[in-house]
Amino acid sequence: MTQSVDGAGMPDGWQRLWAPHRLEYLRGENRPLTDNDISCPFCRIPTLSDEEGLIVVRGEGAYVVMNLYPYNPGHLLVCAYRHVADLTDLTVAERNEIAELTSHAMQTLRKVSQPGGFNLGMNQGAVSGAGIADHIHQHVVPRWAGDANFMPIIGHTKVLPQLLAQTQADLAAAW
Repeated sequence: MTQSVDGAGMPDGWQRLWAPHRLEYLRGENRPLTDNDISCPFCRIPTLSDEEGLIVVRGEGAYVVMNLYPYNPGHLLVCAYRHVADLTDLTVAERNEIAELTSHAMQTLRKVSQPGGFNLGMNQGAVSGAGIADHIHQHVVPRWAGDANFMPIIGHTKVLPQLLAQTQADLAAAW
């Protein structure tokens, strides 16, 4: 942490944790937006090695990957390999595998980091909040009592105590 300065450039006594990676995401980094040439990251990730792509496990019709912009440590995404936008576009086998991988992700996260609960979700369509609306993915967000402290409320910052690569390695080993 570094001491901050107030609007006049004077030290204000507050300590700040900076999360500049969030701004890049909000500006469209790694997201296919209508005004950029970025291809779908969920189609690109499976072409990478597990370590480079932060893939925890690969299934037949879906895979589990670390979220590059996590809400909490261990925030996972369960992604279909096929580039489809809607739950109703998946085959029964793909839907079942996404559900199975989600369940296994919860079991693995409980083993590795003992969360007290989870938020699970699929945002269907851009108006629902989907950052990558054209490629279906399920969020698996581990939660702990007190994880939503003053930092996100006042500082608009999440404190993540472990690097994504280390979390990926721990989860892949425990899978």
